[in-house]
Amino acid sequence: MAAYDDRDGVIWMDGELVNWRDAKVHVLTHAMHYASSVFEGERAYNGKIFKSREHSERLIASAEALDMPMPYTVDEIEAAKEETLKASGLQDAYVRAVVWRGSGDDMGVASAKNPVRMAIAIWGWGAYYGDAKMKGAKLDIAEYKRPSPETIPVHAKAAGLYMICTISKHKAEAKGCSDALFLDWRGYVAEATGANIFFVKDGEVHTPLADCFLNGITRQTVIQMLKDQGITVHERRIQPEEMEGFEQCWLTGTAAEVTPVGEIGPYTFEVGDLTRQIAEDYEALVRS
Repeated sequence: MAAYDDRDGVIWMDGELVNWRDAKVHVLTHAMHYASSVFEGERAYNGKIFKSREHSERLIASAEALDMPMPYTVDEIEAAKEETLKASGLQDAYVRAVVWRGSGDDMGVASAKNPVRMAIAIWGWGAYYGDAKMKGAKLDIAEYKRPSPETIPVHAKAAGLYMICTISKHKAEAKGCSDALFLDWRGYVAEATGANIFFVKDGEVHTPLADCFLNGITRQTVIQMLKDQGITVHERRIQPEEMEGFEQCWLTGTAAEVTPVGEIGPYTFEVGDLTRQIAEDYEALVRS
């Protein structure tokens, strides 16, 4: 496919649809220099954005956490996403809504005088991990750790929080891995670079307590699906050495959907029945 700045189509930007190639910002945009940006990743299935309103609500919450007053309400964001999806002509698509501090009177750390801007882009995007969705992803263990909530707004989906994700995923891919697993600042298992993680042992599911990283909408959906099926789910702090005793593992996220994991560092997992079943159930849910 063409580079992301050189495609046909339109992007919703500050209240109107503009030509894809014309959706540009100035080099002195505050977000480019100080990471004053938040975003959402969403998927549309059969022409409908899954959990759309929850994503719009989280986008506003993330902006508020970064002290950026949102120029749009949830209803206005919903209408903008629907307009953009319709204009894209796509039924199955990835939806990226982004909010950022633009260029204005301020160019230091403070940016209260600068306008808060918003854009929505939609494109076709297949399996995030490629064929790993069938055979199981291979994960490296990242050298960086997820920070304490006392150091940064960890529950915002903020661009700055992904800096260590990019570094860690690059290093993982250089080793032939699909992704990297983060521990948190205390040494507990946290998440992958853009997805939450689940483990299975003796028919029960274990997932890290989301106390220092984003509590993903897909994560919450899968937990409820499991509980509805009568499967016990433990949300708790997990020591890395516990991975040796887990039988199955999967990742969840809007981009990842439900992706099985076959390896994390020295630990191996089977792509078992529960993993396959929850992946199939999730696929059925988003297309229902």
